[in-house]
Amino acid sequence: MKHLRRPVRRGWLVAHVAVSVSWLGLTIGLLALGITACTTDSAAMTEAAYRAMKVFGDWLVVPIALVTLGTGVVLSLGTRWGLARHRWVWIKFWLTLITLCLSAFLLRPEINSALAAGVPDTSLVAAPVVSSSAYFFMTAISVLKPWGLTKRGRKYRAESRKVVDAAPVRQTT
Repeated sequence: MKHLRRPVRRGWLVAHVAVSVSWLGLTIGLLALGITACTTDSAAMTEAAYRAMKVFGDWLVVPIALVTLGTGVVLSLGTRWGLARHRWVWIKFWLTLITLCLSAFLLRPEINSALAAGVPDTSLVAAPVVSSSAYFFMTAISVLKPWGLTKRGRKYRAESRKVVDAAPVRQTT
């Protein structure tokens, strides 16, 4: 893929950061609701918390996760970072994909089960803790960019250097 021009890249970057922060915020909201459901003495409050979690899970978490994944892939393919050239990008991609699948296929059904049962479910506290930790970790590696190149990235860099070294040198007179 051709590199994105600066204004386009910045637009995609703003979109990616905005939806990523939204995903983190939704997860923190789910954590607050899960803690509320588990610590209250009121069955009505537990039910209300799980109903709110259901709205988040059914209408917000998965679409925002998909947009986060999509904008991240566009940015990685449209910039010098590449999708599989740097370890931090590759790890972010896989963590995003894993947390998206866990949200869609485990979290949502668990919320539905807890709502149907009407009793506190500690797994609905644990899940947002784990996913929030993953999102904070992905944020940290986005800022710090640790670990260097992947094997594919080293190969790409070596090939790029060969092309530059093989280019004819222009002489000006």
